[in-house]
Amino acid sequence: MIQLLKAIGAWLDARVQLGSTLAEVAEHPVPRSSASWWYVFGSATLVVFILQVVTGICLATVYTPAADRAWDSLIYLNYQQPLGWYLRALHGWGSNFMVALMFIHLAQVFLFGAYKFPRELTWVAGCVLLLATLGMAFTGQVLRFDQNAYWGLGIGASIAGRFPFVGFKIVRLLLGGPIIAGETLSRFFALHVFVIPALLMAFVGLHLFLVLRLGINEWPMPGRIVRRDTYLQQYQDMVHADGEPFFPFAAQKDLVFAGLIIASLLIVAAVAGPIGPNGQPDPTIIQTVPRPDFFFLWLFSLFALLPPWTETFLMLVGPPVVIGILFVVPFISGTGEKSWRRRPISVVILLLVFTMIGTLTWLGTFSPWSPVMDAWSSAPTPIDYVKGRSPLELQGALLIQSKQCRNCHALGGEGGLRGPALDATATRLTRDQIVRQIIQGGGNMPAYGKNLSPAEVNAIVAFLVTMHPRGEPPARNSAKSATSF
Repeated sequence: MIQLLKAIGAWLDARVQLGSTLAEVAEHPVPRSSASWWYVFGSATLVVFILQVVTGICLATVYTPAADRAWDSLIYLNYQQPLGWYLRALHGWGSNFMVALMFIHLAQVFLFGAYKFPRELTWVAGCVLLLATLGMAFTGQVLRFDQNAYWGLGIGASIAGRFPFVGFKIVRLLLGGPIIAGETLSRFFALHVFVIPALLMAFVGLHLFLVLRLGINEWPMPGRIVRRDTYLQQYQDMVHADGEPFFPFAAQKDLVFAGLIIASLLIVAAVAGPIGPNGQPDPTIIQTVPRPDFFFLWLFSLFALLPPWTETFLMLVGPPVVIGILFVVPFISGTGEKSWRRRPISVVILLLVFTMIGTLTWLGTFSPWSPVMDAWSSAPTPIDYVKGRSPLELQGALLIQSKQCRNCHALGGEGGLRGPALDATATRLTRDQIVRQIIQGGGNMPAYGKNLSPAEVNAIVAFLVTMHPRGEPPARNSAKSATSF
């Protein structure tokens, strides 16, 4: 059998000439100092990505990317398909592992100065891989197409819709129309299964090619300065004097760590089980908590904490600026010290970033500013707010309850905290301002002009203008006299 396999291998190698290429890859020299446990995160990320591809292909044979069948196909995988639940668990938790490993690898590269000359493009390729990985994570969450995914996609579409001039076109491109429907799932399935994986594979190939051509970054020694005119020769001399073949010398730790990651993933998937799906995606059923998966929780809570008057600007400007800074780091700091001991500002930046992300992620797990999704049905309108009201005002109170306004607005101390309480609306806004706020929206509040008839708006406003403490007059337009109000 061994002789037969050798003969088959020799026959194939004579025709595809892969043996010499594989040998060159396995035997390429690396600095002895690079055989460290600090250098294992990139290879572990690649192994998890391969597992994601394999499990994703298996899931695609059962999953149905149709709005009326997606949820049912996931339920079938969870409860009827043999080991389908475990396959989904491996794929779902594998996504979490891959995102976490990618962030750790990026932090290690930044801390060790491995983005400096001549590895600027290696860093850029890694940043593209990070963004593509986050794109895979988000589109994968949408493909669960449960209540959480439905509302999460709605939040994402509302953010995209804020772009001036092109916002509505971006929303239509993502959703396949003005609303979340059947075409939406087909588009996200194409992104998750074809477009983003192809991008990932292309840039993984580019990333590995650059690593092989430029070599693995050496251990950052204090005082070893990177200069464009001398570094390449210094690196070659270092590898020649103290280099070892990647396999097996440096690959041993990579294989051990990748094995530990896969074993941990197998255990977590078996213990925690698959992620979702929760409730069916029905916009009329709002018993859900519209929070993203953990890797986007920090961004979710950050946006929720923004003051209303800065929200749109920072949502649209903040992420592009941060991504832009990430890409230009090697071009503005491409030479000099690599050692973190001589780069205290870089260490402080890294600590601040991880502290901020960790704190915001923790806040995102229970954020009280999120909508209270059952407030419209579980919290009745206090009796004191309906006593002595006119029929029009009573109709407004009923509409506030039935139109689910109290998911985001409290009344009598009960309800959501996403928006301001309704109890003192009339002390902050005039009648015209209330009408404009309801119809046009503003701040955290979407526009409801197309969702309410003029009669309903009139009734709601009639009720809200009575919302002011006793003895305190309502707000009025200072340009008008008190009698004209």
